[in-house]
Amino acid sequence: MNTVEKIHGIPALLCAAEGASIAAEADILDLIGDAWYQEARWIVVPAERFDASFFQLRTRVAGDIIQKAVNYRLGLAVVGDISVHTEASSPLRDFVRECNRGTQTWFLSDLEEFRERLAG
Repeated sequence: MNTVEKIHGIPALLCAAEGASIAAEADILDLIGDAWYQEARWIVVPAERFDASFFQLRTRVAGDIIQKAVNYRLGLAVVGDISVHTEASSPLRDFVRECNRGTQTWFLSDLEEFRERLAG
């Protein structure tokens, strides 16, 4: 079950590790709807919820999902170990690094790192 938690005054929808796989733009719409309904400004999704295609940039799945969150003015944080994917793909490594420099999409190791980023 997804929950909303205020972290440093910012409401974030924390998604459960269990749940449907996110493999396409349409799969994020339920989470976006939930976030809007609960007035969250961030969606925090465990990395294991994403289909492997999300981490293969050539599929454009990651770009489509991130763009959908941006269109709704929501931040998207992917939390968890994605090293198996970044070690296999230099473009993904670069993409993650660029996202983490911004303020809209972050790839973080855990929820605690997300809390720290919001504090900063």
